[in-house]
Amino acid sequence: MTALIRLKSRRLWLAAAVLASGLLGAACSTKQAAPETRFVLLDGSQITTEAFKGKVLLVNFWATSCVACVAEMPQLVKTHQQFHARGYETLAVAMSYDPPAYVVNFSQTRQLPFKVAIDNTGAIAKAWGDTKITPTTYLVNKRGEIVKQYVGEPDFAALNQLIEKLMAES
Repeated sequence: MTALIRLKSRRLWLAAAVLASGLLGAACSTKQAAPETRFVLLDGSQITTEAFKGKVLLVNFWATSCVACVAEMPQLVKTHQQFHARGYETLAVAMSYDPPAYVVNFSQTRQLPFKVAIDNTGAIAKAWGDTKITPTTYLVNKRGEIVKQYVGEPDFAALNQLIEKLMAES
């Protein structure tokens, strides 16, 4: 009897594993268009998602009060500096609860070399998958499709390899 239960359990586990791997594979290969968004930058200027077409774009949702966000920022700067000359852009989007003065101070004292936007109303985070957890990062290809989402700090070696691959695409 125990052997029969073990066999049925193993079959169910195997069926679930096969089903899950098929679903996960499909989810990973499916590309979704980045939402059309208008970002208000720290200097008051505006830029839209459309303006980044033809470039690889990393959109990072963060907050000055987020320890992991602050910890990953030097790596985001390094990645930006590594690829920017070749058409790569980074856009850091401060969450709606982050006081604008803190965001400006953080950006200036750390001399962030990329665009920083403030999501005053929360509409940008809502458009980008109703983002609530920071850091959450989206990597967008040259065609404006989201190819990867990271919740938490990304593995920067793997991220840089993926950016390199996306930069090589036409």
